[in-house]
Amino acid sequence: MVAECQTERSQGQNREYAMKLLKSRLYEKERREQEEKLSSERKSQVGTGDRSEKIRTYNYPQGRITDHRIGLSIYQMEDFLNGDMDEMIDSLIATDRAEKLKGNEE
Repeated sequence: MVAECQTERSQGQNREYAMKLLKSRLYEKERREQEEKLSSERKSQVGTGDRSEKIRTYNYPQGRITDHRIGLSIYQMEDFLNGDMDEMIDSLIATDRAEKLKGNEE
């Protein structure tokens, strides 16, 4: 890197140029790391779209709704479809909180 920074005649100007170059490289490295971190977080939240990654199944003949993320089945489909989703939502919130607590302990 020393040869790259000897563009000026004075040592002071070369030093100033080297510091600017170093700052820009450090900034780019930090920005790249942040982008990679954000990208990996997004990938972990978004599935591949495979059939095995089902979120919820609606079984009309049995009147059952199953949320596969938490393994909860509700047998009041009519009520659920009419907006009575409290049991499902409460279970999802409880599971999310438990996972966050588990993540904080590690």
